[in-house]
Amino acid sequence: MANLLEKVSTLISANLHALVDQALKSNSPAVIDQYIRQVEDNLEDLEDAAATVGGEVRSLRRKMGEYDQKAEELDKAIDAFLLEGNEEYATATQSKLNSNQRLIETYREQTERQQEEYQKILNAKVKLEARLQTMKQERAELMALLELAKSKETTVKAMKSLDDLMGVGDSDISRIAESIYGRLDKASVASEIRAASLDEQMDRVLERSAINNQLAERRKKLGMDE
Repeated sequence: MANLLEKVSTLISANLHALVDQALKSNSPAVIDQYIRQVEDNLEDLEDAAATVGGEVRSLRRKMGEYDQKAEELDKAIDAFLLEGNEEYATATQSKLNSNQRLIETYREQTERQQEEYQKILNAKVKLEARLQTMKQERAELMALLELAKSKETTVKAMKSLDDLMGVGDSDISRIAESIYGRLDKASVASEIRAASLDEQMDRVLERSAINNQLAERRKKLGMDE
């Protein structure tokens, strides 16, 4: 999992301007196409990982619920044995309760770790999807730029770099090149905003879930279970 997130992080942090420049220098979108293929492949891996880890989180929570219910039963049984004066059974049941509580804590720690991993995967998926959309949108305009440079028979100079294109004095090429840069910058910021929004939404959901669990526990203590 860590290796997958490292590869995704590399794709997310890739310099899109540099990729465009390389495509222009080589007079081919091959470097862009390779990047797109890598992103698509890793998105599939992220989706599979998200499903796997998300399923593990759900299973762990279900187990925690089962052990929580068992803990309540054991707790009641201890009181019942003490009221009957059966110290031996009360002691044995208390031992079981202690063991059960340790298992609950273990599952709780595992759930927290897996939930953090799940959030990382979702966050990476959002950012990588934004990058993929950006490069697919820009590929068509990049091809138009390449064709324009060829048609004007300025391929050698034009393909040197995107920065050179913006300074050769050709208004059409300069306009398209500047448009590519501007849209790449805007898309990069937009992806950061979307990722931040997802993080905030997950934080709110998790906080709300924790509060609901706390209130549910209080209702049980107050005998308010339906």
